Amino acid sequence: AAGWAAERNIGLFHAVPAPMWLSFAGSLLLLDLAIYAQHVAAHRWRWFWRLHQVHHSDTDFDTTTAVRFHPLEIMLSMAYKVLLVVALGAEPSAVIAFEIILNGCALFNHGNVGLPPTYEQSLRYLLVTPDMHRIHHSALQTETDSNYGFSLSCWDRLFNTYCPQSRQPQTAMRIGLNGFRDTNELGFLHLLAMPFRPLRKR
Repeated sequence: AAGWAAERNIGLFHAVPAPMWLSFAGSLLLLDLAIYAQHVAAHRWRWFWRLHQVHHSDTDFDTTTAVRFHPLEIMLSMAYKVLLVVALGAEPSAVIAFEIILNGCALFNHGNVGLPPTYEQSLRYLLVTPDMHRIHHSALQTETDSNYGFSLSCWDRLFNTYCPQSRQPQTAMRIGLNGFRDTNELGFLHLLAMPFRPLRKR
């Protein structure tokens, strides 16, 4: 999509002359902001939550959670990103870098690890850490509806969705959704069917 837009001079960064470094950095920032906005929408729009709840139904928090998405949500996200890339006229190299960063950060911040407190707090000023994102997977809805960032942590602070600390210690915090605690309902086929079943209380 980025190559197609570049060949036709379509998009913001082709319409407004800018040095390569600025269009590269701008593409990274705006794409990350767009993913933050998508994540907020996935929690606030009822039809979108039907798909996104598959990600939150995991009762454990580890790197496998980072890839636990319904196929329809993945396709919707891909279409959204393609449109954004074309609208921005994003540099192809920036798109590749963005995807590497996004996926690397998602695997990192879904990791079942704890960083030393000093490093955790310092790193959190820039990136979403495991402790920060684990709060987002709390079974408590007020915590689930916070800390939406995947890579950069600044968006949550900027848009007032940042939750610095969970109510319970993270080692004791309940993970997942209260409406889905039976592991027999969390198998592969059940997860595929989940968006098409009646919504349950969160």
